[in-house]
Amino acid sequence: MGSRLIFFLIISSLLCFIPISHATRPTPDDYSPDPIKAANLGGWLVTEGWLKPELFDNIPVNKDLLDGTQIQLKSVTQNNYLSAQNGGGSTIIANQPTASTWETFKLWRVTEITFQFRVLNWQFFGIDDNGNLVATSTSSNDSDSSHTFVIIRKDDEPNRIRIKAPNGSLLQVNSDATVTADYTENTNWGDDDPSVFVMTNVLQLKGEFQVTNGYGPDNSTSVMKKHWNSFIVEDDFKFVSENGLNAVRIPVGWWIRFDQNPPRPFVGGSLQVLDNAFSWAEKYNIKVIIDIHAMPSSQNGWEHSGTRDGLQSWGQTDDSIDQSILVVDFLTSRYANRPGLYAIELINEPLAPGVTLDSLKKYYKSGYDTIRKYSNVYVIMSNRLSIGDPIELIQFASGFSGSVIDVHYYNYASIFEGMTVQQNIDYVYQNRSSALNSLMVSNGPLIFVGEWGDGMEVKNASKNDYQRFGSAQLDVYGRATFGWSYWTLKAAQNQWSLEWMIKNGYINV
Repeated sequence: MGSRLIFFLIISSLLCFIPISHATRPTPDDYSPDPIKAANLGGWLVTEGWLKPELFDNIPVNKDLLDGTQIQLKSVTQNNYLSAQNGGGSTIIANQPTASTWETFKLWRVTEITFQFRVLNWQFFGIDDNGNLVATSTSSNDSDSSHTFVIIRKDDEPNRIRIKAPNGSLLQVNSDATVTADYTENTNWGDDDPSVFVMTNVLQLKGEFQVTNGYGPDNSTSVMKKHWNSFIVEDDFKFVSENGLNAVRIPVGWWIRFDQNPPRPFVGGSLQVLDNAFSWAEKYNIKVIIDIHAMPSSQNGWEHSGTRDGLQSWGQTDDSIDQSILVVDFLTSRYANRPGLYAIELINEPLAPGVTLDSLKKYYKSGYDTIRKYSNVYVIMSNRLSIGDPIELIQFASGFSGSVIDVHYYNYASIFEGMTVQQNIDYVYQNRSSALNSLMVSNGPLIFVGEWGDGMEVKNASKNDYQRFGSAQLDVYGRATFGWSYWTLKAAQNQWSLEWMIKNGYINV
């Protein structure tokens, strides 16, 4: 579902302001806003398949084998799983009766039927000089035929497959559990054929990379433009304005700065849609928060970060930070003079320990300075997820005007399993309230509950249960000094859709 947790933000040096006259904008000396009540426009300009599953329905071939799909392969003759020894860097052998991490492979979809396989330690399948299947190469690209394999599926049993290697022969499992690319015979798909595997689909990613690469260059542009022009429309901004909300948080991906010619497989056109969003927001007096939701090299490995296969490497090189600053510069310079622009969120949900605190501070400082070249709007930064210290950036952020820390609160995790409705409500009033109080320090940054929802790990909860839980969250999160934003306006699941919740009387803002 999208990981949505916690927070942060920073800012530095208040030189170089462009004067701003619009009444809803803060001034450099007066960052004391009326708390916002916002809806996230998730799944619109950054795809999240769980929010609109039908977006993937018409991918014509192998739509269950998109980029980042995790699979396991079991030899029918040996009754064992293929395994990357030591997680990668050596040969692939079929010697494991059960499957875990070494036996799980991630796909790169090159065409509808050709794929590259990545192992736990991120090396790619290949064939060595002796014809053995190995995973030793640490880099590849779609044009690298030496790492590209063809998956051949049985017509009436698609999880039964054969794999054609780059040398033109089929993979086979030998009696000693080695895997070689030297099988050329036909098959009746029986359990006596060493080239037959049973494929288990363990996990799928359904983000922007998956949908655009899945439809391919001939169809993805028309599919995405149809989605952008229908999923969120002007009437949705009118709905927001008429139902007690005063802002929208719009997730965007790093590729938006390339406008009509983003790197493959992303497609152009989302920038014009964002322009439209500003026009609609300004028409209905709605504030806009631009949220850079997907970063170059992925800040968390999740599908909403634009990742191809789950690798998280944002911030591990200066290049990924530099590329991110170019996105900040592009968006700020483009919208700085639009009266609807209220805040820019520099990154969404960076995940520790892959994203280090030092790299995040470096980016936040540079991102803040970049925004301040053009505008004095609020600058929002998310804290790292998976940390034990949710206030790790409070002191750092406190010295900068207009800083906001974004926290994400969901009652979805193992600790909530088995809780009753009342226990969920008590958790909000006790734990969430205490957490917010610890963040809202004197002379510190403003606090923003940038994502929350009315869902619980409670089966068969009633309408009254959701009303009570939602009311408790509105009460507590309404105390946040910057405000809150519900995730999300529209979703396939009712409790995640603020529009549905409002229309059906579950939530009253």
